[in-house]
Amino acid sequence: MNPEKKQLSLFDLSMIVVSLVIGMGIFRTPVNVAAKAQIPELFFLAWMVGGFVALCGALTYAEIGSRYPVTGGYYKIFSVCYHPSIAFAINCIIVVSNAASVAGVSLIGAEYLNKALFPPEMQTNDHRILIGLVSIIIFYTINLMGLRTSSRTQNILTIIKLVMVITLICAIFFGAQTQQFPSVFSTSDGLPATWSDYGKALGICLIAVSFSFGGYQQTINFGGEAKDAKTVIPRSILVGLGIIITLYMAINYAYVKVIGFEQLKSAQSIAAILAGQIFGPTGFTILSVLIFLSVLGYVNVNLLSNPRAMYAMGEEGALPKIFTKKTKKNDVMVVSLTLFTILSIVTLFYAQTFDKILNYTIFMDGAGMIFSAATIFYLRKKTAHLDKNTIYTMKLYPLMPIIFIAAYLFVAISIYNDDSEAALNGIYIFLGFVAIYFIQRFFNKKKVA
Repeated sequence: MNPEKKQLSLFDLSMIVVSLVIGMGIFRTPVNVAAKAQIPELFFLAWMVGGFVALCGALTYAEIGSRYPVTGGYYKIFSVCYHPSIAFAINCIIVVSNAASVAGVSLIGAEYLNKALFPPEMQTNDHRILIGLVSIIIFYTINLMGLRTSSRTQNILTIIKLVMVITLICAIFFGAQTQQFPSVFSTSDGLPATWSDYGKALGICLIAVSFSFGGYQQTINFGGEAKDAKTVIPRSILVGLGIIITLYMAINYAYVKVIGFEQLKSAQSIAAILAGQIFGPTGFTILSVLIFLSVLGYVNVNLLSNPRAMYAMGEEGALPKIFTKKTKKNDVMVVSLTLFTILSIVTLFYAQTFDKILNYTIFMDGAGMIFSAATIFYLRKKTAHLDKNTIYTMKLYPLMPIIFIAAYLFVAISIYNDDSEAALNGIYIFLGFVAIYFIQRFFNKKKVA
C-alpha cells in the first residue's frame, strides 16, 4: 500500500473501534446475562472477561490487517490461508450469521416499539416478528433505490443513535434506585455451587456478552492504513476498547441500580426503563422510538454492506455469476441484496425469539472468529521478511491469539450445552456450504470439458 494512503490517526482508529463495537446489543443482552449469571458478581465478571477477550481479538486482527493490508481483508484473508472450500464455507457462514444478526436486532427494536406504542394484548411475540419483518422490508426497498438513498438514510439514523446514546449516558445516574433483593446462585441438583457450576454459567453468559462486544474483528480492514502503525494501532485499540468497556460497565451498573438485579433478569426495554425513571412516561416512549430507529440503522447498514461481500464472491467465482447482477437504473446488486434479505426474514421466522437467534448467530460467528484469528500463525511465517518498524506486531504472542481462540471455543461449547439444536444447525450449515463448493466445482469442470 502506498504511503500516501496511510491516513488514519490515533483518534480516527480509536473512534472506528468504538463505532464498530457499540451497537444495539447493550440495550438487550444484559437481560440474558443477568438471567444466566444469577448473581451480580458473575454478571459483572462476564462483562470484564468479555472486554479482555475483545482486547486479545482486536490486537490479533490488527496485526493480521497490518501483515495483509487489503481492502475488505476480513473477507479475503480466508482464501489466502485456507483451502478454497473452507474459505467459501466460512465466508458464506459470515453472511448467514450477519443475516441472523439483522433478524435478532430487528426483534430488539420491535420489542422496544411494541412496549411503548401498543396495548398489552398486542405485545406478543407474533406482533414483534411482524414489526421486525416490516422493518427489514422497508429497508430492502430503500436499498433498492440505490446507494445514495441508503447512505443518506444511514447518516440520519446514525445521528439519531448518537443523540440517543449520549442522552441516555448523561442522564443515567439521575434515576431513582430500586431496592436490591438478595440474589442466590441455584444449581440444577440443589447442591451448593462448585467452581464447575460457576464456570458453566460464565460460559453461557459470554454468549450474550460476545454479541455485544462483536465488531472489533473489522480492525483487520484498517491495518495497512494507519500512520505509524506500530504504535498507533495498539494505542487506538486500547483507547477504543477502554472507552467501550467503561461505558458498558457504567450502563450495566446503572441497569442493576435503577432496575434492580433480580428485576433485570426478566425486564424488557431496559434502556427505556431508565429513561422512564428519569423523565417519566414520556421519556420511556420517546427513547423506545429512538432505539427502534437506531435498530433500523443497523438493519440498513447490513443490507448495505453484506450484499457487497456476496457480489465480490460472485466476481471471484465463489458464487454463481448471477450474484454480480445489478439494476441498470440505480446500479443496485439486486440478486445479492434480495437473497440476503430473504435469509434475514427466514431466520426471523425460523428462530422467532432473540434468545434463539443469539445462540445461532454467535455459534456461526464464532466459527468465523476462530478460523480468521488462527490465520495469524500462518501470516507470521509467510510475512516474516516485512520491516518490523513499519508494521504492527503484537506483544505477548502467541498468548493473545491463543486466549482469544480458546475463549470462542469455550463459548461454542457453552452454546452446545445450552442449545444443542442451534449449535448442530451451525455445523450442518458449514458442512452444507463445503458440499456446495465441491458440487459447484464439479459442474464447472464438466462445463469446461
